Amino acid sequence: MPSTIGLRPGTELAGKVALVTGAARNIGRAIARSLAAGGAAVMVNAKTSRAEAEKTVEMIGSSSALHIADITRPEEVKVLVEATVKHFGRLDFLVNNAAVRHETAFSAISYEEWKNVLAIVLDGSFLCAQAALPHLIKAGGGTIVNIGGQTAHRGAAERAHVVAAKAGLAGLTKALALDLAPHKITVNCVVPGTIDSQRGLPGVPDRPDHRRQPPPIGRRGEPEEVAAMVRMLCGPDARYITGQAIHVNGGGYLP
Repeated sequence: MPSTIGLRPGTELAGKVALVTGAARNIGRAIARSLAAGGAAVMVNAKTSRAEAEKTVEMIGSSSALHIADITRPEEVKVLVEATVKHFGRLDFLVNNAAVRHETAFSAISYEEWKNVLAIVLDGSFLCAQAALPHLIKAGGGTIVNIGGQTAHRGAAERAHVVAAKAGLAGLTKALALDLAPHKITVNCVVPGTIDSQRGLPGVPDRPDHRRQPPPIGRRGEPEEVAAMVRMLCGPDARYITGQAIHVNGGGYLP
């Protein structure tokens, strides 16, 4: 099997193409930049944060492009994937990162809020994976990386919808790993712990006091540390890893 032995640094993903959803900022931006640093061309997706998504593209340079799309809408997902293939000629990696992390007491969660969270996290990942599948097969195999959440594994108060959605994403990862293995497509879930990120934005609430404590390693993680795991899973050295939930959390949760 191919490996990175003998490759120049930053070339292990050369000739490959990635689509990263929710890549306007924070972990999504770091993932897009990391994959580009590995040599991949990257389609940056965002729903509404055009200015920040354009900044991500600016940081990467000519090997990236931007497509605004709502991943909860099947027709927009189809156009997003088709635009990626039209622009770059192929598709090898899909990173399902788009998410919202509302905090609402269970008794106060409206059905609309519940549906919105699950639609973005779970339905969006399903739609993107299904739309990308023919192109991943045509490329001779590829990688899907779902970005999970630590609360899906340990639980959290006032996040019933987020916990349910991210737990579903972990389950979807296992199902797809088995369904897509015959096509040489690996599917894994990278689970960030407490990560330093831009807060106070829509879908990214301010971190409450009880979640401000660092994990045992003594600090919060950086988006780039999550991105490094995603890049590794997309690379040639990770072709035997599939169906896994891989935690990047500084010891905050020990499966």
